[in-house]
Amino acid sequence: MSIPFRPILSALLRNRTGALLVAIQISIALAVLVNAVYIVKQRVDKISRPTGLDDQNIFVVSSTGFARDFDYNASLREDLDYLRSIPGVISAVAVNGVPLSGGGSATNLNTVPNKPAGGKNGNYFTVDERGLEALGVRLIAGRNFRADEILPPPPSAAGYASPQVILTKTYADALFPNGDALGKTLYDVDNKPTTVIGIVEYMMGSWVWYDDPDYVYFVPRLPSGPAVRYMVRTEPGQRDAIMQAAEAHMSAANPRRAINWVRALELFKKNSYLADRNMGVFLVTVTTLLLAITSLGIFGLATFNVSTRTKQIGTRRAVGARRRDIVRYFLVENWLITTGGIVVGCAMALGVGYWLASEYHLPRVDLYYLVGGVLVLWGLGTLAAWQPARRAAKVSPALATRTA
Repeated sequence: MSIPFRPILSALLRNRTGALLVAIQISIALAVLVNAVYIVKQRVDKISRPTGLDDQNIFVVSSTGFARDFDYNASLREDLDYLRSIPGVISAVAVNGVPLSGGGSATNLNTVPNKPAGGKNGNYFTVDERGLEALGVRLIAGRNFRADEILPPPPSAAGYASPQVILTKTYADALFPNGDALGKTLYDVDNKPTTVIGIVEYMMGSWVWYDDPDYVYFVPRLPSGPAVRYMVRTEPGQRDAIMQAAEAHMSAANPRRAINWVRALELFKKNSYLADRNMGVFLVTVTTLLLAITSLGIFGLATFNVSTRTKQIGTRRAVGARRRDIVRYFLVENWLITTGGIVVGCAMALGVGYWLASEYHLPRVDLYYLVGGVLVLWGLGTLAAWQPARRAAKVSPALATRTA
């Protein structure tokens, strides 16, 4: 039996208000679904980026000396000797800032002297000869710092210039696009020269939301006090036990300083991505609720159409329409409504995507997200109308023809 498009269109025109409202609901749902899924995918990709660090096996100790006779340099040596001697510890290092934490230090490096403005801003970390090992980053060119190159703590937090630096590959390529950074001279904001002696493969700095979070470099120097942070890298599976033991020992070992906190590096990473994670959860929740409401709207309209056309259904059954013909009739009617909403929704989705890309500098929505959204709405519309259509097919011709 052919699909009776003419009676379907005639019925829709007679009851166009309900069909129009559901079509609008579908169009809004499609526009929200496509852009929300795309934004959530962007957030998931951002959170899933590699850090370049052995972040699952690193914890951080924050310590601050407060007594008048507190000897910062002696405490620094004692703490590093103790932390590095713990069974299960791969290495430990004192740093001026914690990667992935949202707080740190950065400055511009230039390839030419006497150029205080411009250059490329880099997030720098103080390390000693065991710093790269403690962070778990991989040296791919040049060499590491030697013990005799490690400078003492500077008199102020701003005095972190050094004769040598190690760059991440991304930062090195940004400064020297030809890929020849090793051995070259750079200049800081005070026009002090420094030589690139090594390049590490990859590492994210303190600010994961930066456009270039991997513009990172290392200086061979101990951090200034009296506050200091130690990053401790352990063998896999031993981090939590060593973290507890280290906190207990260091809290009691030196009464002239306080242990502020001891935290896993993963906690800093989670906190830095908290806004992205919350946005993803919010968008998924809103989109799910919107799809559920849209399904209820389709279901409600289909149920209403069945209940108001009992006599029409009976008449069609009486003249030879089979149950599957009745099911097909209402599914096609629902498909026309859904398709009308989808056509408008496609235009809305592309328009919203263009606005988001312009206002918030997001990538344009990929068309396969739009195709996926169309398929989801078509499937959702069919499922929502399936039960009312089956109920319509059960109407007997005798009962329908007696209906006033």
